[in-house]
Amino acid sequence: MKLRRWTAVAAVAVATAAMLNTVPATAGRPYDPTAQSLGTLGQRHGLHIGTAVDMDALADPADPRYRELAASEFSSVTAENVMKWESLEPTRGSYDWAPADAFIDFARRNDQRVRGHVLVWHNQLPGWLTSGVADGSISREELRELLRKHITTVVSRYRGRIWQWDVVNEAVSDPWDTPSTLHYKGFWAQHLGPGYIADAFRWARAADPKALLFYNDYNIEAFGSGDPANDKTQFVYDMAKRLLAEGVPIDGVGSQGHLGTQYGNFDTFQVAAALKRFSALGLATAFTEVDVRSRLTEGVLAGDSEEINPRLQASASNFSVLLKACLADRHCLSYTVWGFSDRHSWVPDWFDDPPEGLATLYDEQYRPKRAYQEVKADLIFAGPPYVLPRATHRPRR
Repeated sequence: MKLRRWTAVAAVAVATAAMLNTVPATAGRPYDPTAQSLGTLGQRHGLHIGTAVDMDALADPADPRYRELAASEFSSVTAENVMKWESLEPTRGSYDWAPADAFIDFARRNDQRVRGHVLVWHNQLPGWLTSGVADGSISREELRELLRKHITTVVSRYRGRIWQWDVVNEAVSDPWDTPSTLHYKGFWAQHLGPGYIADAFRWARAADPKALLFYNDYNIEAFGSGDPANDKTQFVYDMAKRLLAEGVPIDGVGSQGHLGTQYGNFDTFQVAAALKRFSALGLATAFTEVDVRSRLTEGVLAGDSEEINPRLQASASNFSVLLKACLADRHCLSYTVWGFSDRHSWVPDWFDDPPEGLATLYDEQYRPKRAYQEVKADLIFAGPPYVLPRATHRPRR
C-alpha cells in the first residue's frame, strides 16, 4: 500500500515537472521560468499569448525595442490595421498588399501564428465603398458581390498562413444604443441585412478550408441578466447557436477584452462560466484585443503615486482575470493583448474626453508593469487538474 501510494505521488511529481519544463540544474543554476517569454510560458498549456502589431512602429528604425519585444515575447500576432479593408484596397480594384505581406513575413520569420483581422467590419472601410453606397452608385446586389469578392480575395491570398480569422467584427449593438433593444448594427446590417454574417463565414470557408473562423466582439466577457434585450453576451451566444444549427462554418467566438479600471468588470468565475458556455456549443474561444485603460486624472498626470498605484494594481487584476478564465477552459486557444506598450497604445487617441491611458503590459519606456508580472505568474503557476492543455479545434466544413 505504501509503495503504491509513493508510486502515485511520484507519477504526479514527474507529470508536473514535465509540464513545468523543469530541467536539471546546470552549473549550479536552477531553472528559472521567470526568465522565459510570455509566449514560451503559454506553450506549456498549448495557449498562444499574442499581441497586435503596429507596422509603423515595427518599421521605425529609431525604435528597435518595439521590434525586439514583438518578435520575442509573443507566440502569435495580429495586424492592428494593415489587414483592414481601407488599408488593403484604398482604390477600387487596386490592392496594396505590401504592409500586410510584410506583417505575414514578420510572423513567419519569428515562428508566430497569425490571427487575421478583420474581414467584415463597419469601420475602416474604403471611402469609395461607403460613398458609392451613399450616392446610390453601388446597389445592394453589387455591394453583396463586392463583399464576397473582398473576403475571397484576401482569404485566398493568405490561405494556409492564417490560424484564426476574425471574419465578422462587432455586428451587435450595445444597450446604450438606439434603439436600446439589442440588434444587428452598422453599415453591413443596414444595407444587406443580418444574413451577411452567415454569407461571410461561408465565403471565408470556401477560400480557406483550414483556417479557424471567428466572430469577434467587445463587452461579451461574461453573461449579465439573461434578458436578451440588454445582455449582449446572451445575444451573441444565441446568434452563434443559431448559425451552428444552420450549418454555418463558424469555429469560434472572440471576446475582445477592452476593459477599464473605472468599471466593476467581472471576476474570474463569471468569465470562465461564459467561456464554458460557448465551448459547450463546440466552439473555440479566444481573448483577442485585451487592454485595461485608466483615467488620466490630474493626479496621475502629475505623478501622484497614490493615484497611479491603485490603477496599476486594478489593471493587473483585470489582465489576470481574463487570462485565468482562459486557462481554465481548454477551448480558449489564444490570449492576445491589443498592443503591449503605452508608447504605441490606441487608447489615448481614442479616449480623450476625459483622457485615458496606462492600458498595456509595458510602460512608454518598455518597462514591464505589474500587469505583465501577474500575467507571467499566472502562466507559471497554473497547472493540472484545473488547467489542462488546449483542446484541438478543426475548421468546420
